[in-house]
Amino acid sequence: MIIELIKILIGGLCVGLASSVTVGPVAVLCIQRTLSKGHLSGIMSGLGVACADTLLAILSFTVYALLKSYIDEYSTIIQIIGGAIVVVIGIFIFFQNPVPQIRKNRAGKTHLWQDFGSMFGVTLANFIVVIPYILAFFTMFNIDISITGEGASASRIIENMLVLVGFLLGAMLWWFSITSIINLFRKRFRPRHMLTINRVAGIVISVLGIITLLSTIIK
Repeated sequence: MIIELIKILIGGLCVGLASSVTVGPVAVLCIQRTLSKGHLSGIMSGLGVACADTLLAILSFTVYALLKSYIDEYSTIIQIIGGAIVVVIGIFIFFQNPVPQIRKNRAGKTHLWQDFGSMFGVTLANFIVVIPYILAFFTMFNIDISITGEGASASRIIENMLVLVGFLLGAMLWWFSITSIINLFRKRFRPRHMLTINRVAGIVISVLGIITLLSTIIK
């Protein structure tokens, strides 16, 4: 039982980590703040993104659960579509160039709570893009989700909560890691280095999508 719960937690962590690994406009702002204001500002900005992503994951979680009967019925088709979407996401990330945005942004003086709040709000404002993105990774990792309600068992509620806790931990792990790496090499950091991060992230995500496609088709 404990091993199964750990697997569920890790599954949620993988979704949170995979959903965060991209250098889009929100990530660029976190990176810019790390470079211009310090590591703590970058961490608080990333924490704001992670918390907003987790809130959107709860909405995605609910949508996924409400549609679970259809997902079970057409699981093969949905996994193929989800895998294809992930591959497209990986290709998009690979070819995305964050350098112009990094050079354009200028971080002014703000308090840490403002760093957190501003990134939380910006991320929520992009919910139309973020929710389908998160759903694609829920599908790819084949996370088993059921609605927590009056008829839900205690074990199911715990499992659902573990998925969300894992998601938050995965998102926080990414933002802490990326801001720590950038802060460590901030004196030698150049915007073009983010292009390399995008290339690697794009390849990893595309490979995960391809593996999902192949495993679903072969199965």
